[in-house]
Amino acid sequence: MAENLGPYFYGTGRRKTAVARVRLHPNGDGRIIVNGRDASEYFGREVLMMQVRAPMRMLDLNTGQFTISVKVVGGGTSGQAGAVRHGLARALVRLDEANKPAMRKAGFLTRDPRMKERKKYGLKRARKAPQYTKR
Repeated sequence: MAENLGPYFYGTGRRKTAVARVRLHPNGDGRIIVNGRDASEYFGREVLMMQVRAPMRMLDLNTGQFTISVKVVGGGTSGQAGAVRHGLARALVRLDEANKPAMRKAGFLTRDPRMKERKKYGLKRARKAPQYTKR
């Protein structure tokens, strides 16, 4: 995000422990830049790229007219892709409030709250108890 691309609309997306700060530049060239790298290079898998592009595809927006720059931290690649999708959906709502009902219906504005449960003392993991021994 070092280069200045002019005015933008932003959205913060979260999933699991990943947090994405998304900037949507309306007069762009169609690039999606994640942490200074091209998004397809950053995420690698096409499934994750489809997830990232889903809000744009759902609204039938031409991705060529926007440049999307993202800073994402925490979690793994799948959680980060979900966070970017959430942030992009929020940025598109800021761009045009009329997008909100469609985004809400598709579930893009809902934060996925599933996180790893914390480990409890006396247990091996969150719920796994040590093996019971009679003697």
